[in-house]
Amino acid sequence: MKKMIALAVVLLLARLCPAQFPAPVTAPASGGTEIWSGAPHNAFTDLIEYKGYIYCSFREGSGHVPGSNGAGRILRTKDGNTWESFALIRKDGIDLRDQKLSVMPDGRMLCLMGGSVYDTAKKPSRLLGMYPHVAFMGKDMKFTTPEKAVIGNPGHHWVWRLTWYKGVGYGIDYGSGRSATLVKTTDGKTFTGITDLEVDGMPNESTIRFDKKGKMYILIRREQGDKLGVLATGKAPFTSFSYQKLDYRLGGPDFMFTPDQKKLIVGTRLYLPGGAKTGILVTDLSGRLLRTVELESGGDCSYPGMLVRRKELWISYYSSHRGKTNIYFTRIPLNDLLK
Repeated sequence: MKKMIALAVVLLLARLCPAQFPAPVTAPASGGTEIWSGAPHNAFTDLIEYKGYIYCSFREGSGHVPGSNGAGRILRTKDGNTWESFALIRKDGIDLRDQKLSVMPDGRMLCLMGGSVYDTAKKPSRLLGMYPHVAFMGKDMKFTTPEKAVIGNPGHHWVWRLTWYKGVGYGIDYGSGRSATLVKTTDGKTFTGITDLEVDGMPNESTIRFDKKGKMYILIRREQGDKLGVLATGKAPFTSFSYQKLDYRLGGPDFMFTPDQKKLIVGTRLYLPGGAKTGILVTDLSGRLLRTVELESGGDCSYPGMLVRRKELWISYYSSHRGKTNIYFTRIPLNDLLK
């Protein structure tokens, strides 16, 4: 039990640690606008378009980890200029973390998040366990109370992000530190395993995307060994993958295909000699770095959410470069990013 607790804490604290493999910065820094500062610590964003609005989700808490129990705050905007608070998702006794949004096949919005439980009688607090939680938004535009996801082999689990393809939601379950498992769901709550990924080095935060032909791409963060990221690719039934180790680290990674499907746009933490920054990478389809844009950021930062709207890349992220850890938003014209 002590080993599992220590391992889980390492997974959380690793987010704060800079590394020795910086990606070269090849473009001027892009400024960001602060859109939320309501809690002592605001972090771990996602961004999605839904029924005419852009929604930004993130965690509110007293600190990065463990802090007091966190809650999920969701903002929304129509134009990217004026943001309003839309929802606050919380559950007594649970630290809700890394709120990730997706739209289910039936049209409902799903908020997937990690749920951590601490022994607060100890100082500092001890992590006792973590388990995925889900909340659904129905026609009334209100979220249900978060409930535990149903997943095999109960224990330390974290399904960090869910991506839907042809009626099935796919994600990566991690938490043991030894392996990462591709899982699937059709109802957004009950998950079944497909296969273990052949990735060592404490694989953890992962994002899945599909190209137009249905090929699966998985971007995987690693926190042991050389700590370099991995890009896995495979075709249905998604039981066998090819693996490409990247020459840079990842932190809170999100990614998408360029409109022509010839490149990837990756949002991640940049591990620079002067400290962490939030960055947008342009790579080829094997993850080879072509271009880096550094966002105005620093300290405890990163975990961007991204989408394309009006020929611009819209980006949410968090940063503490101005002292307090708050939520920021910026836009980059695709023509400038991909030139």
